[in-house]
Amino acid sequence: MTDTAPVSYLRPHAEQAFAGELAALHRLDDRPRPPQWRMSPWAVVTYLMGGTLNDGTVISQKYVGQRRLMEVAVATLATDRALLLLGVPGTAKSWVSEHLSAAISGESTLMVQGTAGTTEEAIRYCWNYARLLAEGPSDQAMVASPVMTAMRRGSIARIEELTRIPADVQDALITVLSEKTLPVPELGSEVQARKGFNVIATANDRDKGVNELSSALRRRFNTVVLPLPTSSEDEIRIVSTRVAELSAALELPAVPPALEEIRRVVTVFRELRSGVTADGRTRIKSPSGTLSTAEAISVITSGMALSAHFGNGSLQPDDIAAGIVGSVIKDPVADQVAWSEYLEVVVRDRAGWSQFYSACREVSG
Repeated sequence: MTDTAPVSYLRPHAEQAFAGELAALHRLDDRPRPPQWRMSPWAVVTYLMGGTLNDGTVISQKYVGQRRLMEVAVATLATDRALLLLGVPGTAKSWVSEHLSAAISGESTLMVQGTAGTTEEAIRYCWNYARLLAEGPSDQAMVASPVMTAMRRGSIARIEELTRIPADVQDALITVLSEKTLPVPELGSEVQARKGFNVIATANDRDKGVNELSSALRRRFNTVVLPLPTSSEDEIRIVSTRVAELSAALELPAVPPALEEIRRVVTVFRELRSGVTADGRTRIKSPSGTLSTAEAISVITSGMALSAHFGNGSLQPDDIAAGIVGSVIKDPVADQVAWSEYLEVVVRDRAGWSQFYSACREVSG
């Protein structure tokens, strides 16, 4: 028996998840478009920042922050400069990179994931060694990297965690970004980038000193720094929206909205990140972890799963306590001290937080 049910992906690409919005923008967009772009720069920013189109189509907000940052990022990609999105973990660098690629090129999957083990071949090309041995160097034996494929198509290539890539491998990008060509000496040829090609790279500014970009490579990028959410309300809105999307994608049993618990998690994370309570009266130790917005989303989503499957179906402090403790305590010594001090100095006597205090004390040991 053949299963004809539609495929349900755990994590659809941006161009799949928001296909309706992209199609509506593409259909109604009558502004000038750079070569090979699926829509105008104005429409790309509208896709990221949200809005309502002339036909009533509602475009959801993908990035919560300053519109001007997105305008600068999109304008950069319309030039011959590559774009570097820089920020601490959890500032939506990869999220923005994916959605920019989806809006501009219609595909976000031409990506190189940067790690300490990333080789030059991941950026340039490699070989199908069976064909190479049988036939010698040829176009058919060559395996194009995502960057080479993007050059041939006139699309956006993404490079995640650029500063995690060894410095000598990073420098393979210099010719690509400056000359817009990728030499293939084995074939005595080169790949020239079609109009529309560009690169979006992301980097974590906590990785400074890991593999710093050379000055020659840095000059090829225009850097846009993505900050943490400026206000707690912005961060609460980001967490609420992403939790709702993840819950739907994971098909979690319905759990009523838990704005109070989302606000509690965001408050804890923001206070520990900044080293001072929200009212500015008490200074506290900051733990070693990043306590990013992405981690807050994970804590709430895990809490909802606990509540749905093992709780009373309503998100409670007990459901989020373990997730928060796991996010805060990365160093079992120093972070444990900072967390215990925060519980005793700040949480214990805070109005309405007694159940949360007890739950955290129970799982903290």
